Amino acid sequence: MGTIDSRFRILAAAMLGAAPILASAASPAELRAQFEAAAREAEPAYAGLSASRGEQFFRSRHGSEWSCASCHTDNPLSAGRHAKTAKDIAPLAPAANPKRFTDAARVEKWLRRNCNDVLGRACTPREKGDVLAYLMSLK
Repeated sequence: MGTIDSRFRILAAAMLGAAPILASAASPAELRAQFEAAAREAEPAYAGLSASRGEQFFRSRHGSEWSCASCHTDNPLSAGRHAKTAKDIAPLAPAANPKRFTDAARVEKWLRRNCNDVLGRACTPREKGDVLAYLMSLK
């Protein structure tokens, strides 16, 4: 029975995109650690977060019209502009915008929306962690 419970928890964490896990995070490093923990639990072959994989994910269109860079620019240290509404977007990288990734509920809200726009689905905890690892690597 414990195996079924473990499999259910893994599936639930992957499906929910780690939303409940992020409830208490208040810094980019804490969010990254929580994404990493959720990815480790959800993926048996998990080998760690990757800033280079995160950069590739950030720049890729994933078979759709948009990528993350479509609105956040190829340089997340710079301000962006929404591709459809033309609304200004503050820099995404924490080095350029210290307010980024400090409110877990806000992070989850925007990841849910943006992942759906770019991928047509929720991002996995590993995908979220990889992108955050990339954004945190920018100086």
